[in-house]
Amino acid sequence: MKFRSRGREEPEINLIPFIDVLLVVVIFLMLSTTYSKYSELQIKLPTADAQAQRDYPKEVVVTVSSDGRYSVNGNAVAGRTLEQLATALTETAKVGKETVLVIHADANAIHQSVVTVMEAASRSGISQITFATQTTGSSGTP
Repeated sequence: MKFRSRGREEPEINLIPFIDVLLVVVIFLMLSTTYSKYSELQIKLPTADAQAQRDYPKEVVVTVSSDGRYSVNGNAVAGRTLEQLATALTETAKVGKETVLVIHADANAIHQSVVTVMEAASRSGISQITFATQTTGSSGTP
């Protein structure tokens, strides 16, 4: 008896059912996903007006009180405007490439006050900014 060897058939992968399953999954995900629009809060974002100049000293400390008053390296700034603060920063600091502005802002200071300090730093040519924070002690007081 002579048995004929059958030719090896190449396995065939049918992609149609796989594509159908993927389309069903995509449609399911599209229908079940909720798109939330966060329009419940109407807020007015602070404004900034960036114009950088170049020059840079080592460290400048700006303190922002809760009522929006400023002091630069311990010297009180006469007003609360961006121009007055930028002038105080420029006069107080001989700005150089290594200058770092440290912002000590009160926890209750308004956001616009801090943005004003950052904008004044930008106008004064200070590009490195850091924020000072305090650690909470183990006694439970912040």
